[in-house]
Amino acid sequence: MALKPEPTAPFHSVQHALRVLETISRHANGVTDVQIARETGLPTAHLSQLLSMLRREGYAQQLADGAYAVGDALLLLGSGADRGRALRDKLQRTLDQLRDSVGAAVYISRYIDGEVKITHYADGPLVPKVNEWAEFRRTAHASAVGKCLLAQLDHDGRMDHLSRHKTARLTSRTITNEKVLFHKLDSQPPTVPVLDLQEYAVGTVCAAVPITAGKTVGCLALSMPLENAHRLRQAADTLNRRAAPVLLSLAI
Repeated sequence: MALKPEPTAPFHSVQHALRVLETISRHANGVTDVQIARETGLPTAHLSQLLSMLRREGYAQQLADGAYAVGDALLLLGSGADRGRALRDKLQRTLDQLRDSVGAAVYISRYIDGEVKITHYADGPLVPKVNEWAEFRRTAHASAVGKCLLAQLDHDGRMDHLSRHKTARLTSRTITNEKVLFHKLDSQPPTVPVLDLQEYAVGTVCAAVPITAGKTVGCLALSMPLENAHRLRQAADTLNRRAAPVLLSLAI
């Protein structure tokens, strides 16, 4: 399986955030934003946004003199045997916060060994997750999650997937023609959320954005009932803006 070459905006933000954290970690007594900018080469405006995000996520803290130091969340993630549990807990908290901010169930999906897999999710009584009435791994052509993952594969990767999972018609809106599907995937801007407008299930709309790290194809997605469709694009934009902290939780 080969990936398409264009990295996403969240990927760039995470790479920069990791550089900032590495710089902060090298200065046990704290480091100023001016010094961080000098050592990372990041523009001041971009660095300010990254530092704000890192503080919000608990990876960095600002000391009384204004300098930055390693935050409690990062210290906990480095604590030996508890690291795996700490990572899972941190990721779940991040997803829970994202669920509340977008007002929808949210999901992380990865393309693993040629299959679509939902690896994490956050839902609630008012924002229930999608009823998986048809297996997600068999319906990538119809769901926002699946289309977002397929869009990150090259032509051969997509053909391999569809040779194993045929493009069945799930609703009247489902795209079953492979050429039409591939054209839509190729014309999808990498920084614009992929939408599912009742293609997987009648009464449900979804959106997904890529969160690719290294060679693993992944995406962050949300779902909501049709009656909330008027909020979909705004929620999808929020999802896109908040993708970097989720990817950072996966990358650390």
